[in-house]
Amino acid sequence: MRLEGKVAVISGGARGMGAEEARLFVAEGAKVVIGDILDDAGKMLEAEIAELGGECLFIHLDVTSESDWSKIVEAAVNAYGKVDILVNNAGIFNRAKVEEETSEDWDRVLDINSKGTFLGIKSVIPVMRQVGGGSIVNISSIAGLTGSLYGSSYHASKGAVRLLTKSAALQYAGDGIRCNSVHPGLIETTMAKEVLPDSGDLEERRRIHPMRRLGRAEEVAKGVLFLASDESSYMTGSELVIDGGATAQ
Repeated sequence: MRLEGKVAVISGGARGMGAEEARLFVAEGAKVVIGDILDDAGKMLEAEIAELGGECLFIHLDVTSESDWSKIVEAAVNAYGKVDILVNNAGIFNRAKVEEETSEDWDRVLDINSKGTFLGIKSVIPVMRQVGGGSIVNISSIAGLTGSLYGSSYHASKGAVRLLTKSAALQYAGDGIRCNSVHPGLIETTMAKEVLPDSGDLEERRRIHPMRRLGRAEEVAKGVLFLASDESSYMTGSELVIDGGATAQ
């Protein structure tokens, strides 16, 4: 059990990559607190994990709300005594180019993807420090490493997550708190289907992709597990790219 005795908080944990991370973490011995605005899906996952004998707690979480972050961290401590791991997984996408994007849409993407990550980190630092350290894993994207023909606010937000991760890593290394980022390529999730609603677009992505397929949520979860676990104990401020070769082109 790679996470035996650990307590993890996962934002955006009700579906997609976050849900796969929660399932895998529990299978590896962790107690998990998932936060999301998707209450019904979150409660269903909580029940699913409980039926399998795992320990999972769902808490409503709007990642742009500092008070919501305080509540989920408090709930984790009250239920399980501590927080060892934080996965900042929640995020949204907007396809617009710069001239097409409204100020309101820009603010919403940056608030959820970047500010939400900042608030998550800020909320767990004190409780991690109390137990002598922890691991923070921030889900960025290959969009945080390279540009593209659309999604300007998404690129900006995920680039911010990448460098926020490095800053936090340096600031809290002395407290035993590690902070790393994960950069997935296009993963077959509900969000991907929303981004590319035309099935032809998805097929084209598969065709031109070096591995001729898109990624699976469980493949990202395994990378997140490595960074969350003590197996990556000498890694902080690092970037783990899980994109099937997309950024190697």
